[in-house]
Amino acid sequence: MRTTNTFSVHFWVKPKNEKINDGIIYARITVNQRRVLVSLKREISLELWDSQKRRAKGNSAKAKQLNLHLDSAKSRLFQCYQELTSQGKKVTAQLIKATFLGEDENSKSLQNLIDYHSKKIESTLAVGSIRNYGITENYIFKFINKERKTPDLYLKELDYKFLCDFENFLNSYYPKGHPKAMKHNTVMKHIQRLRKMVTLAYHMEWIDKDPFRRWKNTFEKTDREFLSDNELSNLETFVFPAERLDRVRDLFVFSCYTGISYVDIMKLTGNNISVGNDGNKWIVTKRQKTNTPIRVPLLDPALELIRKYEHHPVTMVTGSLLPVITNEKLNVYLKEVAMYCGIKKNLTFHMARHTFATTVTLSNGVPIETVSKLLGHTKISTTQVYARVLENKVSQDINALREILNQGKQVMPKPNSPI
Repeated sequence: MRTTNTFSVHFWVKPKNEKINDGIIYARITVNQRRVLVSLKREISLELWDSQKRRAKGNSAKAKQLNLHLDSAKSRLFQCYQELTSQGKKVTAQLIKATFLGEDENSKSLQNLIDYHSKKIESTLAVGSIRNYGITENYIFKFINKERKTPDLYLKELDYKFLCDFENFLNSYYPKGHPKAMKHNTVMKHIQRLRKMVTLAYHMEWIDKDPFRRWKNTFEKTDREFLSDNELSNLETFVFPAERLDRVRDLFVFSCYTGISYVDIMKLTGNNISVGNDGNKWIVTKRQKTNTPIRVPLLDPALELIRKYEHHPVTMVTGSLLPVITNEKLNVYLKEVAMYCGIKKNLTFHMARHTFATTVTLSNGVPIETVSKLLGHTKISTTQVYARVLENKVSQDINALREILNQGKQVMPKPNSPI
């Protein structure tokens, strides 16, 4: 009975066809004189392939990158062989190939996980959330290519050190087009998304241990900007020199009095307006982000804007409740709006939602539970990020308390006085 195996890996280029002078690179795995081929999914011109050294010729950046990929593939194949041997399994060339390609349940790779997760969320998450996961995935592969010198990793290679190294990579990475590195909370969001994917792998038993079991995300508290009463009033009454700025202001103000986000406002039609049990008009819709139903009573400023655009040429064509504009243009024009109105804050459309939660509702005595319901939040803690207790509201509450205490002192009898 054979107690040792003969094992070797060689690279080989198979021409695509006679007319094209290119070929596909394969790894030829041999175990006990039995062979299988594994496509490395890399192409090379036959003129640039050294058939004796089984490597790309020259010192060009492309040749160096290809040879690095070959070294990485060979290293991973040897790792597969060693792990199968240490497990006491009968090692075959076919089994090594299956392990290398991730067809073995115990040898799933990071790429396998990301592919599975992408399919899982494509019909359950909003477009924006899916796009954010795509950005995180790009950073993951940038990291392992730069720091680990490999295009992919086995899930079992993920450990606490991997997470620390990934965090350090993100902290020092300068995204293209950005003047500085990512902020701490941005880094934590990318790691949080990676954690959700790895947790999925753990629940599916693709990995034995959760590398995040000792990891703790740390988010810094941030101040959410909003417009004050005076700023909102100035914005509402300002007369702009261009109609496009007037429309942008109206969309922003509408969000300030309803708390509805940009993407949800753009989907509103007349069918979303209904009369509530109180006889007033309400907007009834669903948040695209969470698919949560929301019912928002229409305050007078919001109703006036709906009437303003009821027969407007733009809304008549689109069938929308308010003028439709892209998010990119909207936020660009808001910078002009802020300049005309003398608003020094970085005016973005999402600030309208913050303004609704603070200036319009919470500071006027609306309970945070009601604000949370209007915003379509599923947890009060989410609303607490948006809605802060303003200084003037604290002052009003304390003054009310002071009056109550003073009245109590006036009605209390003095000591030793006859009753």
